[in-house]
Amino acid sequence: MERRGQKYHRERLGEALREEVESILEGELKDPRIGLVNVSRVQLAEDARSARIFVVPAGSEEEAERTLEGLASAVGFIRHTIADRLHLRRAPELFFQLDRSSAYEARINELLNRVKKHRS
Repeated sequence: MERRGQKYHRERLGEALREEVESILEGELKDPRIGLVNVSRVQLAEDARSARIFVVPAGSEEEAERTLEGLASAVGFIRHTIADRLHLRRAPELFFQLDRSSAYEARINELLNRVKKHRS
């Protein structure tokens, strides 16, 4: 079982990673493939050696795929910058993933509204 101190440290580190990655994506990357991107959450592994970063890119599916390609090519720069800013000996391995939870939520709400209208 994980000790409570380690759990809180990992949560704080995850939040710090989210904030730093978002600030890097806002103004420091010059890759034209990367459009407007929000970081919704960061899921840090228990050993803190890897992090899955969930992003919500603005635009169509094509633009989202191009944004992921740009993020994958910039992952080395992002890791290096994070290690410097957060004073980490070893920055976690970063994996970017599309966060489709808002699309799922909208679809579920739409279906629930349809059911309400049928019952009325």
